[in-house]
Amino acid sequence: MTKKLFFQAIAKFLLGVVLVGVLVFLPAGSFAYWQGWLFVCILFVPMFFAGIVMMVKNPALLAKRLNAKEKETEQKTVVKLSGLMFIAGFVLCGLNFRFGWFMLPGWAVIAAAVLFLAAYIIYAEVLRENTYLSRTIEVQEGQTVIDSGLYGVVRHPMYSATVLLFLMIPLVLGSAISFAVFLLYPVIIAKRIKNEEEVLTKELAGYAEYKQKVKYRLIPFIW
Repeated sequence: MTKKLFFQAIAKFLLGVVLVGVLVFLPAGSFAYWQGWLFVCILFVPMFFAGIVMMVKNPALLAKRLNAKEKETEQKTVVKLSGLMFIAGFVLCGLNFRFGWFMLPGWAVIAAAVLFLAAYIIYAEVLRENTYLSRTIEVQEGQTVIDSGLYGVVRHPMYSATVLLFLMIPLVLGSAISFAVFLLYPVIIAKRIKNEEEVLTKELAGYAEYKQKVKYRLIPFIW
């Protein structure tokens, strides 16, 4: 671990907290938005401790996760679309609270929070299984195909976890209305997967055979 990596991780973490806070509470017009505080806690508390674990045990993986600069043109488009979806979804959640359009009952919010944390656990397991994971589409030196554990079930378990995570966000925030916005995410991630598999098939030895072995990309028995 280096001081540069440490400060980079802390800076990005704090920036994330501020940005999410602004997107959640500013449209809501109030800090009495308890669903917003719940979301901030279940998002950033696990993230903080996961970052500490990676910083101590696998700083190289942490560095990869902090690098979000895409090289593939198509992936840059995917990132932009995802960003617009998140902004629109968060703002709509806040407005839904401010004007009381349709707030989900407390039990539904708590159930969504439990599923959100379950998805976080799956995400952490994927990071444990595959130390080559970066936030950008690339084939790294020495990279090999992982075909065991969750990778023996679907080819992109990390994306499976993020789909569950992101679909739970509007529900944790109590907004069934903005759930419709976040339904765009599976479509966006499908586009990312298509391009990613083209790159991996071309550049990563054994990936074509892996696709024959593991049939499903994202959801078992569906796709």
